[in-house]
Amino acid sequence: MSKLDTTYMGLHLKNPLIVSSSGLTDSVDKIKKIADNEAGAVILKSLFEEQINYETSSLLEYNDYPEAADYIRAYAEDNTVNEYIDLIKGAKKAVSIPIIASINSVTSENWVEYATKLEEAGADALELNIHIIPTHANQEPDKIEQRYLSIIKEVKKRISIPLAVKIGFHFTNIIRISELILASGASAITLFNKFYEPDINIESKKITVGEVFTQPSDIRHALRWVGMLSPTINGELSASTGVHSGEAAIKMLLAGAQTVQMASIIYKNGPGIIPSFLDFMQDWMKNKRYSTIDEFRGELNYGSIENPSLYERTQFMKYYSGHT
Repeated sequence: MSKLDTTYMGLHLKNPLIVSSSGLTDSVDKIKKIADNEAGAVILKSLFEEQINYETSSLLEYNDYPEAADYIRAYAEDNTVNEYIDLIKGAKKAVSIPIIASINSVTSENWVEYATKLEEAGADALELNIHIIPTHANQEPDKIEQRYLSIIKEVKKRISIPLAVKIGFHFTNIIRISELILASGASAITLFNKFYEPDINIESKKITVGEVFTQPSDIRHALRWVGMLSPTINGELSASTGVHSGEAAIKMLLAGAQTVQMASIIYKNGPGIIPSFLDFMQDWMKNKRYSTIDEFRGELNYGSIENPSLYERTQFMKYYSGHT
């Protein structure tokens, strides 16, 4: 039988399928079901800096004593972080697969010191989820990128467990920012984040939430950059967004991913879908006569194929040039 075990940031995983940070991983009971269905690891639902700030603002809105602001802010932070610590401890007791904590950060303020507490609670690694949206023309691109790197460096100062950084694709040069992220202390990069996106209801004329779940076709963007980055950077890649089948997981591994993350397909079908992914992967490996994942990982990345321009091409010249 083909072996699916692998490593990620120095952690041993029985297979490369990771259930990504989401509502699927916000309780011990849910994590137990995921582990029972043979996932390789889980990334806990993120500890959101923005949520902490929102809860603090909500509490302050109904408080007439300005001098209580510091107390209320500290209470909101401590309460949220303590609940998260309990989740880590409970998950570590309940399952044997790696438990990766997650922080969604937009600043490098003192609150990231809580990363130390997540490590002390038993988290095997930390995934740092960063997305900074420029809101005015005076925000210079290089300074925004420096904020990313500053957050990473500050978090890495406080922990000794491995650190992954989950990013979006809104960078002028993804290769450069990836190299800088790894140079700042990260061991791995997750490509890509599925962000909140707004929509507009034209009847009520209100801003609503856009599509929450990914689609199978969403794999394309991550596939391109996993393929281009994997032979270039000195670090590991975890592929995320649009992984809805065992076939998609194999594609990401062929492009060079170390692990593959999924969430939307589990929301739609439950964790019982995971074994079908694993069965497909083993059958494919058997048919192709691969004994381990390392034998084919990166076989079709940018540095391995005969024509690397296939990853670079952005226009549909071959398909649409003849259409009017």
